[in-house]
Amino acid sequence: MVFKSKKVAKLNSTEMDFWRRSARISRKHKIRNTIIKQKMNVTRSLLDDIKTQQLKRNGHVQRMEEGRLPEKVMKWSPPGRRTRGRPKATCAEGIRGLMGEKGLIEEDWKDRDKWKKKIIVKWAQENVEMSNSLLNK
Repeated sequence: MVFKSKKVAKLNSTEMDFWRRSARISRKHKIRNTIIKQKMNVTRSLLDDIKTQQLKRNGHVQRMEEGRLPEKVMKWSPPGRRTRGRPKATCAEGIRGLMGEKGLIEEDWKDRDKWKKKIIVKWAQENVEMSNSLLNK
């Protein structure tokens, strides 16, 4: 699934609202989100978890036997022409984009353990780099 920028912003703001309420810090205190995340020991965002689960699910479906319903649904494209204007991003395009972001290739999903490790390691590396950059500021 491809998230539009409005959905991403709404998801991030809702997540930060949750962390602010959990820390009992109001917006009136004017404390930055990064500081709140450090205080609450948050290493991953909700969006990161969603992307990880999408990649895990894609690998699971790709490894399924031919003819299974989830695989058919993933590969299905509607008949006929699209409407005018810019084409909407499909689920498959979103997955390919996530794989490109993380440096994964299509054949990686064949080995379940390697696929899972690569997804988790990529996310972990990014989170460590992000937390180090926040601490160095």
